[in-house]
Amino acid sequence: MNTAAVAPAPASSRATRYAQIVQSSKKAEWQIDRDLLQGRAFDFSRKFLPDALSRVDRLTFLSNDEARLLSQIQGRTYAYLFGLVERFISAKMLEQGRSHVFDDQLALEALVRFSSEELKHQELFRRMETMIGPHLPAGYRQVVDPNDVARVVLASSTWSVLALTCHIELFVQAHYAESIAPHDELCPLFKDVFRFHWKDESRHVVLDELEWKDEHARLSEDERDHAVNDLIALVAAVDGILQSQSQSDVDYFIRCAARRFSSEEITQIGATVLSAYRWQYIISGVQHAHFGKLIAGMTTQAQMSRIEAALAPIMNG
Repeated sequence: MNTAAVAPAPASSRATRYAQIVQSSKKAEWQIDRDLLQGRAFDFSRKFLPDALSRVDRLTFLSNDEARLLSQIQGRTYAYLFGLVERFISAKMLEQGRSHVFDDQLALEALVRFSSEELKHQELFRRMETMIGPHLPAGYRQVVDPNDVARVVLASSTWSVLALTCHIELFVQAHYAESIAPHDELCPLFKDVFRFHWKDESRHVVLDELEWKDEHARLSEDERDHAVNDLIALVAAVDGILQSQSQSDVDYFIRCAARRFSSEEITQIGATVLSAYRWQYIISGVQHAHFGKLIAGMTTQAQMSRIEAALAPIMNG
């Protein structure tokens, strides 16, 4: 594939899209307490995540109470990991905005609003932790610091960071629309958190694509090849976090459970939670049709082969 043929949208089309995003952001602006929380609390008599994301239904030996607890632990981690990735996303979008300072002011405003909304999401996910933590047993652990992760990610090429960001915000859309929204049995407040989150990310993913395509057009063939290597390394780093967090969550769940599990059951719980986290944060984005179209349009066949080879252990694990 001739990646040099990929070009950013015409200036008039881009300006229109940035203007639409700014208008939409202003119209849909919401506040955490006024519009979302409204004094409500999380309902611990219900699951937080649907089985399609948590995969707890595959653990048929769990009681209903155990399945609910594991769903709540996974939901707690789901919010923590979104707060983690949004730390580097908000910083990157502020950085992207600098390129528009003396150019398209609507593009600058769109990116500043994007970053501001991600900062709001980070605050929301921190609030969730303070609301959930006291109602679950002590001993839950977040395995990495968001600032440490952000420093590593932001040291990578812009192309790779924008690709990873686009991938994340596409799967946000799929998770809510396909798995969270249809299930009325879930905790209502947990559902609402990700409904409001989804509203903002539906705009953000448009900006991701615009900025990613612009960056792609600026790079030489060698720079693009280096960027593909960076993306592969970033996905491997994400998978390393998922492996560590899943093991920590499984250990925590087993300590919290009211009974002892067999070694075979513990192994099955560990494999299921890791597969759930890999599905949530890697595979569901990789398999998103629009992401597949974008990445195929910005890589050569040889580069795609490298990406697929790197993903194989995750996809098949």
